Amino acid sequence: MPVYFKKEDVENKIKVSILSKNNIGLVPTMGSLHEGHLSLIENAVNNNDNVWVSIFVNPTQFSSSENLNKYPKDLAKDVVLIKTISENINIFCPSETEIYGGIPKLKKYDFDNIDIELEGRFRVNHFNGVATIVSKLLELFKPSNIYFGEKDYQQTQIIKRLISLEKINVKMIICPTVREKNGLAMSSRNNLLSNFDKKNSSIIYNSLNILKNNFKNSDLAKIKKEIIYNINKNPNFKVEYFEIANAKTLQIDSVINPEKSYRAFICVLVNEVRLIDNILLN
Repeated sequence: MPVYFKKEDVENKIKVSILSKNNIGLVPTMGSLHEGHLSLIENAVNNNDNVWVSIFVNPTQFSSSENLNKYPKDLAKDVVLIKTISENINIFCPSETEIYGGIPKLKKYDFDNIDIELEGRFRVNHFNGVATIVSKLLELFKPSNIYFGEKDYQQTQIIKRLISLEKINVKMIICPTVREKNGLAMSSRNNLLSNFDKKNSSIIYNSLNILKNNFKNSDLAKIKKEIIYNINKNPNFKVEYFEIANAKTLQIDSVINPEKSYRAFICVLVNEVRLIDNILLN
């Protein structure tokens, strides 16, 4: 299976696909692939003539307080995993120069405040960085379909807005969160956890389900407080946020409106590794 490192090679293959009227599926990743990524790729393979997986650790979506160099990388392993799905999948592993043409710069968008809620409160300009790279990939690949996981729900809403803002003709496919046996949402960052911490991280998904099962309870604030207390009792665990937000706007409503859709969002620092998850409540 070829790995295309040159942007011009990608452009030529995309032209052939378009001329052949083949539909193109794109799965953008930052590598360090796991079962969650593979489920996206399998979905793409089942529904597209040509499938591309991009592997690029995007510097513009990391804040100054995050360590870009600590992000796990294993390109050789990633390629082997992709080959287990299909030999015909195309892989694009660009350099920063190929993507940005020089010093990486992010573009700022008007996301109607979705980008400053939840994750955005702790990762300044993170979603502008995400949108910048996704916009470049959409321009390059011109895909029929692009695939993302529900674990990064806020990111999916950002990409929806990006597609609308830039009037891009692409269908966005959001696939269900894939989980470890203990319920922990699959993430490349899980590789940074000790076995002890990974085992105890089951409390994150369990806590989301407790809130979901008690969503009609009149004292949600008390339930949230108890959940945060129980998570923080674990060694190395610290809740960064645990919120109930409007599923559409991601804003935190002061009063729950039963006619609206809500999700619970959580971020837990486990030995400084940020683990995020979410669940639909109603």
